[in-house]
Amino acid sequence: MDHHYSLESDLTCLFHRYRQARLGPPIGLVDIGVSNIAYIFRVSPWPCQISRCEIQREGRVCIQGVVPEIAIPSDSGCLYRMQQLAPPGPFSITFNLPGQVDPRLFSPKFRPDGIFEVVVVKLGVRIPTS
Repeated sequence: MDHHYSLESDLTCLFHRYRQARLGPPIGLVDIGVSNIAYIFRVSPWPCQISRCEIQREGRVCIQGVVPEIAIPSDSGCLYRMQQLAPPGPFSITFNLPGQVDPRLFSPKFRPDGIFEVVVVKLGVRIPTS
């Protein structure tokens, strides 16, 4: 399904959503948007902890992190483990952006809703100063 998103007042992004096939919930759910000067991607990492995001000039993105073991203590002292979550341990999500980028010019952030969002400038694009 495609979604339109206004990155700036005159820039329109087209998002393509896909996810990697894995056991457990959709950890690798990724939205990719395209504008005239940059790409934006959003990753839903919950309940994972992202430790590294590497972006290569060719547009290849690799996000690494850890899925923590989640256990909920009960009143009786037993630990309930969440079976619907992905198995604990390291994970990586790798995908390709639609074109080449300048890996020095990217802006990662965690949104308040837990989504990891990154804007990266296309290779060879001049960024307007005003």
